Amino acid sequence: MVIMKAKVLKTIREYNLIEDKDNIVVGVSGGPDSMTLLYVLLDIKKEIHMNIYVAHVNHGVRGKEADEDEEYVRKISKSLGLQFYSKRIDMEGYAKENKLSSEEAGRKLRYEFFREILSSIGGGKIAVAHNKNDQAETLLMRFLRGTGIDGLRGMEYKKGDIIRPLLDISRKEIEAYVGEHHIQARLDKTNLEPIYNRNKIRLELIPYIEENFNPNITETLSRTSKVMMLDSSFLEDYSWKIYYEIVKVQNESSIILDKGLFLKQDKSIMQRVIRNSILKINGSLQGFTERHISDIVNLFKDNTTGKSIDLLNGIVAKTSYDRLIIEKGQNVEKKNLNYKLNIGGTTNIEEFNLSLETTVLPIEKVKINFNNRFIKYFDYDKIEGNLFVRNRLKGDKFVPFGMKGKKKLKDLFIDEKVPKEDRDTIPLIADEENIIWVVGFRTSELYKITASTKNVLAIKYYNNYII
Repeated sequence: MVIMKAKVLKTIREYNLIEDKDNIVVGVSGGPDSMTLLYVLLDIKKEIHMNIYVAHVNHGVRGKEADEDEEYVRKISKSLGLQFYSKRIDMEGYAKENKLSSEEAGRKLRYEFFREILSSIGGGKIAVAHNKNDQAETLLMRFLRGTGIDGLRGMEYKKGDIIRPLLDISRKEIEAYVGEHHIQARLDKTNLEPIYNRNKIRLELIPYIEENFNPNITETLSRTSKVMMLDSSFLEDYSWKIYYEIVKVQNESSIILDKGLFLKQDKSIMQRVIRNSILKINGSLQGFTERHISDIVNLFKDNTTGKSIDLLNGIVAKTSYDRLIIEKGQNVEKKNLNYKLNIGGTTNIEEFNLSLETTVLPIEKVKINFNNRFIKYFDYDKIEGNLFVRNRLKGDKFVPFGMKGKKKLKDLFIDEKVPKEDRDTIPLIADEENIIWVVGFRTSELYKITASTKNVLAIKYYNNYII
């Protein structure tokens, strides 16, 4: 069937599915779709050189019939001179163990097997036999579950290492091809039973729509998929461009976005930026619904700080002043750090990434520089006992310079707009009684230099970022 070959070849070239000398692992069940794919690719091999390998999965649910399918594909592969791979899986057992539907379990195990083959042959692509009718079923399934424009684009012609050369071919064309070439394809009787959602759509819903609303519904949905594919691809590319403009910090476990730039975007782009952020730290969007994304958008649009939402897989979205944060929780316990300060020398503290240099001199020998925020001066004779450098403790208070009463350290951090997640990293210099310096911020009124000061304690602060 020359028309079939021409149409598939056109799809392959339009979407760059197969290149010269590619390794192609063809998933062959023995049914009409996969047998058509196999024979058409063998025909196209005259135009595009490729190495074809046959892979068959026995799902362990149809007993003797499944074994006969496997043996049939094995014999066909041998007659065609093609290398054959097969694997038996316990689809139902895996589905139950991992709380998946049978369809999801089967799909996951199949692709794992196909990729094992790819790895053993040095890489390549996986060709599967999804056709135009499968695409229509997929769109209807997603629509009934609830989906956006990305879901309505349907199955991709090419996604990662998976290619779908028959996606422009209808089931009627496949049936005609099988008949013309006298291919003795195997039939899976479970496909004729409305026991799975996809089967119900294929056997009941689509025929009903064809009879009562649109006799060409499959073609209509195929066109819809292509339109959605174009629009979705544009929005995807644009949202990644915006994401990289907005992102301030990006690592394996945390994404920090600029709040001002984020809030300037249209809601549609906000949602996509959030999805991109989750994808970066989680590796996938599986399980995340539009409701999750919408909740995060609403949180980020709220003009408050310190609020958070717990999501899936330990992922948390939270606000912190001008920062919007999406991070993967690590459940790290806070460490209480407390080091004695070496008076008249240097104290290095790795946890704070800092060094503190201290000197004690008579007031008449000190040239005080109040303009350097990383050198501070204190009345040494007011120091009670030893000096320590530590991080904050619950209930910490101190008397900020210029004030008379004590202020909660928490309130100081709020006033200074210090994010919650950074507060434990700010070093505090304290004696046996009081905090004398919140490093980088305020010193204590209780230890200030006065006319009666005789000896001055100077503390100089260094770290790897500020010298």
